[in-house]
Amino acid sequence: MSEYALEDPTFLDRPGEACGVFGVSGDDIEAARLTYFGLFALQHRGQESAGISVSDGENITVYKDLGLVAQVFDETVLAGLPGNLAIGHIRYSTTGSNSWENSQPVFRHFGWNAIALSHNGNLTNTAELAQATGPLAATTDSELMAEAIAREMTEEGMSLPDALSRTLPSFEGAFTLTVMDTTTLVGVRDPHGFRPLCLGRLDDSWVIASETAALDILGAEFVRQVAPGEMVIINDGVLTSRFPFDPAESRLCIFEFVYFARPDSTLLGQTIHKARQRMGRRLAIQAPIEADITVPVPESGIPAAQGFSEASGIPYVDGLVKNRYVGRTFIQPAQSMRERGVRMKLNAMRGVIEGKRVVLVDDSIVRGSTTKQLVAMVREAGAREVHLRISSPPYRWPCFYGMDTGDRSTLLAAGRSVDAIAEHLKADSLAYLDLDHLIEATGGDADTFCTACLSGNYPTDVPVTDGKFLLERSK
Repeated sequence: MSEYALEDPTFLDRPGEACGVFGVSGDDIEAARLTYFGLFALQHRGQESAGISVSDGENITVYKDLGLVAQVFDETVLAGLPGNLAIGHIRYSTTGSNSWENSQPVFRHFGWNAIALSHNGNLTNTAELAQATGPLAATTDSELMAEAIAREMTEEGMSLPDALSRTLPSFEGAFTLTVMDTTTLVGVRDPHGFRPLCLGRLDDSWVIASETAALDILGAEFVRQVAPGEMVIINDGVLTSRFPFDPAESRLCIFEFVYFARPDSTLLGQTIHKARQRMGRRLAIQAPIEADITVPVPESGIPAAQGFSEASGIPYVDGLVKNRYVGRTFIQPAQSMRERGVRMKLNAMRGVIEGKRVVLVDDSIVRGSTTKQLVAMVREAGAREVHLRISSPPYRWPCFYGMDTGDRSTLLAAGRSVDAIAEHLKADSLAYLDLDHLIEATGGDADTFCTACLSGNYPTDVPVTDGKFLLERSK
């Protein structure tokens, strides 16, 4: 029976998630089980594969497969992963195809030791690293990183922290990592800090995770964010820190606030849910409209719609119902249903929408196919007018730091005016939140964020021809 992947353009109105990483180290803990729960909390960041690497102090065991965390792991699998040190990964592919070989953690074994690595982000010098490393079984930049680190340890006899200190400066782009050998856990953020990483304490254990929500599910205490350019090292229960990179400007991805992070996570001291509500309030003030109801696109449009309703006085109602059981893949529908694929995820409630002027609030539009279908669906449910309000600026430029939007020709807003986009989507009106208002809503400032996908201002050199399948084409 064939499967229909949600990577089909019908469903690509969101930026591809950014992967999630996790790590835990302590005495007398079930590290794999803790990692399982941590990954479960990070599932929203990637649904293609899941994996856990665990050490019992002498050997590393890796278990990974395609699918969701709850599909890959069960009690029998976890019982076969004993140890007090573990890392985990959930994947959304941004370099290399969705295959078992490309799932993580990446593993390397050599005579006297072994390492495993989990990566969130995307390198921008993948081609150069591949040329230096030579062909590998997998086709990801993460595989290249693990190979480079392992070779340094093997050839120079270095410890994991020392090999990382030597190797990390050769990596360019976005990379938040959890790395382990048999006794040591390391967390790393690239010098720009494109992707987040936080540090927590669970009794006498240390926890590292992409988001604070993964600490919360364990009952761990948030200690702090790992700083851009920082490497935290946990060995024998002791945490130390190094900064192996030259200083660089911090550039956290703005879409962590817009879409990626869970609403119950915190970043830069701000609760994501509250920041998204502020985006909605600013959007209502910036782009007022006469309407009868404010309807969110679930789930990520809900906080902004709440803020929009509060500031505008237009009542908030749940006019769209989400099918919560649609996973990353499902049985392929007939072509007639593929063309109306959004109905497999969302359905409009005629009793709520009919005869109303609707403000439809969402967080972003990337390719526009789903949004166009949503507007049509709301009209078919009897809406008199449909006014789109988007709580981020137009997404006009591809991301090279961990989102699967490398081809500008697929971006709806590239080369189009807002009026032209509204006409294409068949909306009565369309307004996006201005970039300065978005930044204000986060509680940060313009120097904090990478806004390349919205502004075209890239903080590093980016590849001209590299794509997601660069390493596969080169084989």
